Amino acid sequence: MDFIELLKVVFLGIVEGITEWLPISSTGHLILVEEFVKLDVSKQFWEMFMVVIQLGAILAVVVLYWNKIWPFRNKKPQHVNVTKIEKSAGFICRFVKIDKMVMWFKILVSCLPAILIGLPFDDFIEDTFNNWFVVSVMLIVYGVLFLLVEDYNAKRTVKVNSIEEISWKMALYIGIFQVLALIPGTSRSGATIIGGILLGASRTVAAEYTFFLAIPVMFGASLLKIVKFGLNFTQWEVVILGVGTMVSFLVSILAIKFLMGYIKKHDFKVFGWYRIVLGVVVMLFFTIFR
Repeated sequence: MDFIELLKVVFLGIVEGITEWLPISSTGHLILVEEFVKLDVSKQFWEMFMVVIQLGAILAVVVLYWNKIWPFRNKKPQHVNVTKIEKSAGFICRFVKIDKMVMWFKILVSCLPAILIGLPFDDFIEDTFNNWFVVSVMLIVYGVLFLLVEDYNAKRTVKVNSIEEISWKMALYIGIFQVLALIPGTSRSGATIIGGILLGASRTVAAEYTFFLAIPVMFGASLLKIVKFGLNFTQWEVVILGVGTMVSFLVSILAIKFLMGYIKKHDFKVFGWYRIVLGVVVMLFFTIFR
């Protein structure tokens, strides 16, 4: 019995690892998968598991992009090719990479809208929208949006070609787009990528900023869920969390590498069509068989 449950956890970890970074909604997929693959756990643990399993996916970003996100210096720099900002920072830039620290402050600005809206309405959103109908509708709606945005993207000139070029205002607007992802089926990565593209970023920049933005968002969301659940885990629940997180970590590394390689040569339309087809299939299935 435990072995079968473990296989289910591995499957859920694979689903999370793939769907967290592809703009097709990881939470939406997990809610749909739950209809067919049910873990023998309490409702409270399952709701916590669906969020905490995403930590594995986040750790994949930390590992793959460590050099791009770590803001502290390992040793005092030789002031030969430092930026003007670093020169003006004086003492601080001996220990901190100013450009990366500024990036993190911008990411915090992007987090504010989700914090202000997500925290007070977390329980309401979970009770109201965590169902197959909402997920299927959001899959279709944002699938159509991806097609429209890519048609618009083909006619525009990219204004932001690096994360350093993202302005404070743009960071805030991307954060507002992220709020849309509080509704299951939307996709956090999908909403922020669409926002980044509409605001003038290249596909690569929009995707990478989405990856980095996920780090504080998902760590915070996981901590909130663990605090709500409490620390009274059973041994088996610890195993479930550990296996699910590890599998999502390994699969996420492959998914991120695939996505970044894919968008260098292709647009996001394939994900738009996937969302539309899946949303229609889900809606028809549950309408007929429920």
